[in-house]
Amino acid sequence: MATDTLKSTPGAGGATSGLRRLLLDNGALTALIVLVIALSALSGDFLTTDNLLNVGVQAAVTAVLAFGVTFVIVSAGIDLSVGSVAALSATVLAWSATSHGVPVFLAVVLSVATGVVAGLVNGFLIAYGKLPPFIATLAMLSVARGLSLVISGGSPIPFPGSVSHLGDTLGGWLPVPVPVLVMVVMGLAAAVVLGRTYIGRSMYAIGGNEEAARLSGLRVKKQKLAIYALSGLFAAVAGIVLASRLSSAQPQAADGYELDAIAAVVIGGASLAGGTGKASGTLIGALILAVLRNGLNLMNVSAFWQQVVIGVVIALAVLLDTVRRKAGATPPAAGTGGGKGRQAGTYALAAVVTVAVVGATSFLHSGSGASTAPRMGLSLSTLNNPFFVQIRAGAQAEAKKLGVDLTVTDAQNDASQQANQLQNFTSSGLGAVIVNPVDSDAASNSVKAADKAKIPVIAVDRGVNKATVDALVASDNVAGGELAAKTVAEKLGGKGRIVILQGQAGTSAARERAEGFAKGLRAYPGIQVLAQQPADFDRTKGLDVMSNLLQAHPDVQGVIAANDEMALGAVKALGAKAGRSVQVVGFDGTPDGLTAVKDGTLYASVAQQPSRLGRIAVDNALRAVRGKKVEPTVKVPVKVVTKDNVAGFSG
Repeated sequence: MATDTLKSTPGAGGATSGLRRLLLDNGALTALIVLVIALSALSGDFLTTDNLLNVGVQAAVTAVLAFGVTFVIVSAGIDLSVGSVAALSATVLAWSATSHGVPVFLAVVLSVATGVVAGLVNGFLIAYGKLPPFIATLAMLSVARGLSLVISGGSPIPFPGSVSHLGDTLGGWLPVPVPVLVMVVMGLAAAVVLGRTYIGRSMYAIGGNEEAARLSGLRVKKQKLAIYALSGLFAAVAGIVLASRLSSAQPQAADGYELDAIAAVVIGGASLAGGTGKASGTLIGALILAVLRNGLNLMNVSAFWQQVVIGVVIALAVLLDTVRRKAGATPPAAGTGGGKGRQAGTYALAAVVTVAVVGATSFLHSGSGASTAPRMGLSLSTLNNPFFVQIRAGAQAEAKKLGVDLTVTDAQNDASQQANQLQNFTSSGLGAVIVNPVDSDAASNSVKAADKAKIPVIAVDRGVNKATVDALVASDNVAGGELAAKTVAEKLGGKGRIVILQGQAGTSAARERAEGFAKGLRAYPGIQVLAQQPADFDRTKGLDVMSNLLQAHPDVQGVIAANDEMALGAVKALGAKAGRSVQVVGFDGTPDGLTAVKDGTLYASVAQQPSRLGRIAVDNALRAVRGKKVEPTVKVPVKVVTKDNVAGFSG
């Protein structure tokens, strides 16, 4: 009866109640409007045409994934595999078209079919194998990611040029990014499936009460096959769009995107219990996540705090949904025409209100004096590694010394997220951009966009392929790898048994250091490599992998690790053997690594002097901004640090 009371209350009270009802019925839309208004007031860079298009591009992959997940969640299921299926589908396309000469059209069909097959396997395991959706899709997450790494050999595969245009912007009278158009088309397709088709009505019926749906004659098992196949299809399309943006199929792409997709669906008003959800709500949820990340980047908020903020937003979205239900707000019934006109009117009214208020807040930034300090952006591949933390520290210290306003972002080893950050830097009109690429190929399109905008780009630690940078400030990873191999070989007297801990598959640093190890060991035929295993530049994984290798090779005499973190994990696994019967050589010269060298548990570290890399990068960026000449390559020499010289090494 609360609804009748609200509708019948006259006067100002009725208007207030009506507004309250409007807000409750459209919680996600309300949240999006508030975010846009707030960020427009807080950042003068947010409300620009280029940046708003960036938001659309950055939302596209998550939104397409989320549309597929919407089908699953509406039917009271869950799909944790969509990120891995997206990566696998893109890898299949690039592998078949580039490495095996399959015509591009057939390669695209094969890629989409890969996504559909993965979805069918999920559906079969759930419907006929009686596995819980969480377990079945978790297994597919691992299988699909593993197959992607197997097919690609752990390295990115160049994407066919004709398909890479999906990551471009249309020219002529409609300068809209293609990913945005794909997002709109897939959103409309999802809306039609949910609201106008038999399978869509079946999703709501199964999600509302699966047993009742079965008793009413619905073939629930077959419907579940179709539902998960649709989710796989949408994941394949998302993977193709993502790889097109990066100009390469990355085996580690879309890692963790399944969580963003689920979050977008939940923020958009769907219930994890099933039975409710709509494509428009999912689109709004994806836009909220993209707007949040974009705005927080522009305001130089730490990537670590960004995760906290997004988690709070998800919790608030679910809380708002609970409040809405208790207040008697009811979502429109699926597949019915009632309320669609009112819903369209609501969206139109929201657009008008947003434009009016945002237009007003834009005056907060008009006429304000521009800062005289040069503005720069630094995008690091990760801050979950002491080496890159030291690069940041060196860059920030030099920026403070030179009076530079430096914004630092953390890509969290996600090439797509770094592409988003670089796009944000470009649309913000920064004086210069410094990039430490997650992957040298994947960063190319973003760097080209900065070049087109006449923004100097400085690469640090890793180069950028297929794009022009003003300078590369780096140590030579290959030469460093050779030094590491030479150091351990000479310590062992030219003869011995060693293992190699490799970096994260698909990253340029891992490839180049592995190449250096191999080149250096060729000069020492008496050194036998017992095993080579990736430990992803992570200390915990280094501990686990080394513990496993010790079971198979207890007679190991030496370890080469592609960074100090993995080396320290190996030292922990070796225990008393480290520094005595087993010599461990790391890479990077991090503070913890140097401490282990002093203690004698780590024999040596090939130090790259990361703080110096950061300082030189900022200095060269400022020179480029001021129109001064910069050297195209600035090499910071690597140095083997042992117990003999560690006391005099500052890093």
